[in-house]
Amino acid sequence: MKHYVGIDLGATSIKVGVVTEDGKIIARAENPTLADRPWQPVVEDIAKTAFQAVANAELSVSDIEAFGMGVPGICVDGVIPFCTNLHWHNVPINEAWSKYTDKPLFVDNDANCAALAEAIAGVSAGVPDSVFLTLGTGLGSGIIIEGKLRSGGHGVGGELGHIIVQIDGIPCTCGKRGCLERYTSATALIRLGVEAMADGTDTALHTATEGDPSRMTAKIIVDAAKAGDRVAVQVFEKYTEYLAIGINNIISFIDPDMIVLGGGVSRAGQFLLDKVNEKLPKYIFFKGLPHAKVMLARLGNEAGIIGAALLGEH
Repeated sequence: MKHYVGIDLGATSIKVGVVTEDGKIIARAENPTLADRPWQPVVEDIAKTAFQAVANAELSVSDIEAFGMGVPGICVDGVIPFCTNLHWHNVPINEAWSKYTDKPLFVDNDANCAALAEAIAGVSAGVPDSVFLTLGTGLGSGIIIEGKLRSGGHGVGGELGHIIVQIDGIPCTCGKRGCLERYTSATALIRLGVEAMADGTDTALHTATEGDPSRMTAKIIVDAAKAGDRVAVQVFEKYTEYLAIGINNIISFIDPDMIVLGGGVSRAGQFLLDKVNEKLPKYIFFKGLPHAKVMLARLGNEAGIIGAALLGEH
């Protein structure tokens, strides 16, 4: 049995797992990222955490085939050019890693890692072509074609959250306006909920937040909509309309076998799926033909570790 190490690097924590070739985590380790530091000590802590996970698995580094890391950014030719949440610019990650071990390090976008994990050990396992969408702070995405991650000729493809869907639309953190993630992320759902509260209508959203917009969460909106609160229902209907439009655009462009929804909003479960599947057919172009199934991710928070670990295998 081959063993790999997956590193899920975020602004808050460094999460590491030792993973078997079939996608099972057998040991873990975790430490805070402390992202306000220079990148060099962060990389040192990544290595220490990875080696701790290996020790927890009662293995040695020589037993590990490769290390993989998912980052909230991209990696091109061993360099991370930009990673906003970590304040990283042009970090030579592969060169830095070589100071700690001669075992290879494979680095990719965290959403790509989650997409790969679902395609290997999750809901899209055995499905040739799939697209993974993570409905979180932003809209992350990963594209699997013929079982392989695809990110284009320059390593920056698959950023579906930054397809522009509205000219002069809502400003995006990327600097553009009208990006899809401004309408389909958890942040977008929260914004819609806050806007709905602003007209003063008495609603369960006011009760749950005690009238404080800063306390609004996606879960509050979903729970209120499930309970039948009129305003929350309207908010969720609008949100899932945007999401159905985005999914239709993906279907029209890629025609995958499956679209997988992960991230915080996906915890709405069947309630989310039902709303999306109710709206999607009216946007499908070839209405008489089959189209991608929309499914919920299965691996949850483990997807980042599993996918990162298996980057070297796939």
